[in-house]
Amino acid sequence: MTVDQIPITRFSVITRITPKALRYYDKLGLLVPAAKDKLTGYRYYTTDQLERGVRVKTLCSLGISLEEIACYLDAEAKGDRDALQALRDKHLSRIREQIARLQRIEALLKQNDREMIKMALSEPVIKDVPALRVVSKRDKGSYGETIGRLIGELCEMLFWPVNQKNLVKVSGPCMAIYHDQEYKEKDADIEVAIPITGRIEVDEGMEVKNLPPARVLAVVHKGSYDTLILAYKDIYEYMIKNEMEFDGPGRELYLSDPCKTAPEELLTEIQLPIKDSPAKI
Repeated sequence: MTVDQIPITRFSVITRITPKALRYYDKLGLLVPAAKDKLTGYRYYTTDQLERGVRVKTLCSLGISLEEIACYLDAEAKGDRDALQALRDKHLSRIREQIARLQRIEALLKQNDREMIKMALSEPVIKDVPALRVVSKRDKGSYGETIGRLIGELCEMLFWPVNQKNLVKVSGPCMAIYHDQEYKEKDADIEVAIPITGRIEVDEGMEVKNLPPARVLAVVHKGSYDTLILAYKDIYEYMIKNEMEFDGPGRELYLSDPCKTAPEELLTEIQLPIKDSPAKI
């Protein structure tokens, strides 16, 4: 061992990284010791590696994955500011999603027992929904992430200069349309649609179309999106009790802006298309 070499135990104390983690980082190529004893395999580091060790520890504490840390340090070494900013933005977006989820949980836990069990504002009602001209985009993925992403992409397109020049206007609440026949955890088939007026230009993968008129069973729910399952329970029980049949994909209409409204105050209308049965109506 030379004077500059630091045993793994000492390096562990200085960087506050356990020897077990250091061995794992070595295996991944994230923090490779400067030298290894050929007989014992004992690891030695140098003072030059202390800074990298501290950087790895700090980034880990921020909840950044080891794979992303490797990309981050590589971009840092190359001086690639764009890549660094992209990695920061990606992680910041995830953190904001986690904060929003925890805020929804907090809001739900603050509700009293009655409100936690019953969140719907209205009893299920049957109504006729007129045809709607919408701009929409369809994709697959997890529910919350996919809906949020598609809404963002559609809204960004609406504010293109050419669409603003053409006086494109939003004429109704944004909605999610569910095309699956069953619940899917990761690859749900989801379409987001925004009612509009005016001549519009759209990006690839988007389309302007008319949603046909429909007779729906609807209920308005008050509360966070995490509690929508309670309203779905009510509306499905109503359908079974009244012997109603589905007649197309269900919709969720978002009547409140989640960026401006507390989770417990969000209003969402659930619409389930039903077959026209005058005898039951």
